[in-house]
Amino acid sequence: MNPPAQSPAAATPAPTTRPLRGQLGTYLGLAAVLIGMVVLFSSLSEYFFTAETFITIANEVPALTVMAVGMTFVLIIAGIDLSVGSVLALSAAVTAAAILQWKLAVPAAAALGLATGLLCGAVTGAVSVAWRLPSFIVSLGMLEAVRGGAYLVTDSRTQYVGDAIAGLAAPWIGGVSSAFVLAVVIVIVGHLVLTRTVFGRHVVGIGTNEEAMRLAGIDPRPIRIAVFAVTGLLAGLGGLMQSARLEAADPNAGAGIELQVIAAVVIGGTSLMGGRGSVVNTFFGVLIIAVLEAGLAQVGASEPAKRIITGAVIVAAVIIDTVRQRRASAA
Repeated sequence: MNPPAQSPAAATPAPTTRPLRGQLGTYLGLAAVLIGMVVLFSSLSEYFFTAETFITIANEVPALTVMAVGMTFVLIIAGIDLSVGSVLALSAAVTAAAILQWKLAVPAAAALGLATGLLCGAVTGAVSVAWRLPSFIVSLGMLEAVRGGAYLVTDSRTQYVGDAIAGLAAPWIGGVSSAFVLAVVIVIVGHLVLTRTVFGRHVVGIGTNEEAMRLAGIDPRPIRIAVFAVTGLLAGLGGLMQSARLEAADPNAGAGIELQVIAAVVIGGTSLMGGRGSVVNTFFGVLIIAVLEAGLAQVGASEPAKRIITGAVIVAAVIIDTVRQRRASAA
């Protein structure tokens, strides 16, 4: 007698990728690293441990935070998106052009900028899926093409939008911007989607064993495209956040930020091989990078020194996470 067919939902891996105790241990470990860095830089600079420093850090990380949330999902499905920095620039450029040249209302212009990011991400995902190409190659091509689009839209010049969208960066609670509050909300939503929804289960399942997902009757292709599309949308939102803070759209904006985004996700423990990751841990990774950069700047570290130290921290984080996972597997 044949065994009863297993439903796709039942065949999908559990939404969390490690036991609750292990997750709590990771949260505490990352929090300890963050607190340790604050203590270290506070001892090295009398100006670090101030409300002004922490407010400045909070107001600088929203764009990086929302982009890192999207990148977490991309890495969990064993993909990568190198185009997010260029998408940020193009989305900001389209929004600025819509306000300054096409005379659209600010809400409509912002919606157009977000739609631009969504479209760019969807194209990356669709091309990667349709031709079965590595997302690394596709997104690398998109990085260049989309950056060129940003130059075309802005005529290779910074577009000053003034205070048209400055409300997104305006102080709200204790000097912290509404963009930071929105970024925290997106972190919470991303965490709930990944850990409490069928979509999140499928994302983890694709990264863990895509062939098993197919055998369970679940088509991974639309899920992959959706993940890249949402990542593009969040990159577009990052562009709006950055333009609001700077009151301008720079065609060179976001150059190299994709490395920071990936670094934050990796520091948070998301596996580059797919199948494992946490949005909350990614947020810790963003804060660790932000505190590290602010602390090094205050103690007077040179630019080469800052890059060397940041790179060493990223490599150390990957090594520590790898060792921890091997021990957990052996236990």
